[in-house]
Amino acid sequence: MLLRLPTSVSEAQECLAEGAVPIGGATLVWATWQRDGFPELAMSLRELPQANVLGRETVGGAVVLHRIDDRVPDVLRLAAAMVGTGAVRRTATVGGNLVGSTLRCLLPAALVLDARATVLESDGVQETDMAELVAKRPVLVSLRWRAPIVSAYRKLAGETGGPPPLVVASAVHADDGGHRLRVAVRDGHDVLSGSVTCDTDAEDTLRALSETALGHLPASAWQAVHSQVTGLLGARGTD
Repeated sequence: MLLRLPTSVSEAQECLAEGAVPIGGATLVWATWQRDGFPELAMSLRELPQANVLGRETVGGAVVLHRIDDRVPDVLRLAAAMVGTGAVRRTATVGGNLVGSTLRCLLPAALVLDARATVLESDGVQETDMAELVAKRPVLVSLRWRAPIVSAYRKLAGETGGPPPLVVASAVHADDGGHRLRVAVRDGHDVLSGSVTCDTDAEDTLRALSETALGHLPASAWQAVHSQVTGLLGARGTD
């Protein structure tokens, strides 16, 4: 297998045109390749500057998870810190988790940050939302968002061999002179999200949230949402 390491977007685009397989940190594909055979040509963005950014309102697709620290909002930092083992986090990348993984542990955090994705396609660099990123699975160059006022993340304990553990992510954003709450929940392999204004008390906000897609959650999952939202709104003094 020949591994290409482009240092510019144009080089990366050439690699795609040549049929290079994007590999991220290769944590998800290595075992499959060992079983089924390695591709002739692969590509990693680890040398591409645009894919290695890390700051208050952006993260690159090639950033490995253990690098994600308090420069980013709490919801994303905590989500990255709870992916797999330390060894996995030293190899797995943001792009691999969001595009290559069926679990997409970072997706709830990205949704509540209202993140936009810069992606590389055969016709060049494009910007898209998270729904299209998950559906089309292009090469992720980076994510960007507006920093929230406050955010929270919780992954509940799961059963060995059972479904993926429940994840609840939330963030409060400034919104046209008021505040907007975004919540995303991974329940099994499904990710549901909702967004409401939150300038009333917590119970009114939760009632509004129950009228979004999150209202279809089972009672145990809704209780986790209730607990997190109540704490989050109290932490920033909106209730």
